[in-house]
Order: sequence, then structure tokens, then C-alpha cells
Amino acid sequence: MISFKNIDKKKPFARIEDLYKEALIANQKNIEAICISSYSKRNGVNSRFVNLKIVDDDKLFFFTNYESEKAYEFDENNQISAVLYWNQTNTQIRMKSRILKTSNEFNQNYFLKRTKEKNALAISSKQSKKIDSFQSVKKNFFDVMQADDLTICPEYWGGYCFSPFYIEFWTGDKYRLNKREVFELCEGKWKKYFLQP
Repeated sequence: MISFKNIDKKKPFARIEDLYKEALIANQKNIEAICISSYSKRNGVNSRFVNLKIVDDDKLFFFTNYESEKAYEFDENNQISAVLYWNQTNTQIRMKSRILKTSNEFNQNYFLKRTKEKNALAISSKQSKKIDSFQSVKKNFFDVMQADDLTICPEYWGGYCFSPFYIEFWTGDKYRLNKREVFELCEGKWKKYFLQP
């Protein structure tokens, strides 16, 4: 589930919340999945799905390992694109933004609200690092479940937030007369326009 907080009905983030509620009613699977694309000189363009957890005012939040490939890419180039797609309602939301790490205090508070299994994985996983076998991943996980304090957020784990300056709401049509409604932040004000399908 995605948590929505402090949503200003005059901004396009209220539209994201409304479309989310429609997709939720339509029993959308993997409703939290958001595709984040980044760029680095070493890896070029890279995309992956993460779980969008919070939308607070104009900021969107997800959590990950700060030593992962994507974290290094965000450090090198903090501009990203992000896409939500809910096939049950044939809706796509495309965004462009710059991305920032959240504070240690924010990370610790969020970590305390998670299940012990999720925290054990966050502590035990050296995300994106090569391994000899999947068995070693499982062993590390179960060792941490038994031995570690699962309430303490490790320094290498935490959140990212981004405040889009470009949001496109795409609604699919059976004749491909797709509606493309854009909100673009220009000098502090949201400009609205439409694009051809």
C-alpha cells in the first residue's frame, strides 16, 4: 500500500492519489511498483522496479540499500525518470525529477515500522553484489533473523525522495486515442497542457 499524506488538491499529486484509489478498487496487483530509471557513465541508462511507499505533499518516497548500483548512479547523476503503470485501469503516470537521500532520523523511524523479516533482509543483503549461490543469501538472512537487533536501521539502508517537475497522466483507449495530460512545474507554478497520442 502507498501512504498519501498532506496532499494539496490544487496540485497534480491529488490526481495521483485519485488514480491510485481507482486502481486499488480495481484490484491492481503490485500497485506499489514504480519503475525508476537512472544514468551513469559506467552503466548508461538503467531501470528497475522499486516499491513506492509514501507520497507526502509533493514528495514521493522509496527505500533501498545505499550501497546498491542504483544508489551509486543517483550519486553520480541525481536526475531520474519514474513510471507507474496500473493495467487494471490502463493508466500510466510518467515523471521526471531530481532525487535525494532521506535523513538518518527519517530512515530509523520508518525502519521501526517494518516487519522483522523485511528488516532482516535489509541488514543481511549486500544488494547488487555478486554471490556464489542463492543459498548464501538465504543463510545470511536466517543468521541475521537469529542474531541481530532488527530494530536498528543500518547506515547503508534508507530512503530516497523525489519531487517531480514533470508529470504526465496517460490514459489508454481501445482505439489508441490515448489521453496524455501533462503538468510541468515552471517558475514555481504548474503549467497544464495536452500531448498528441
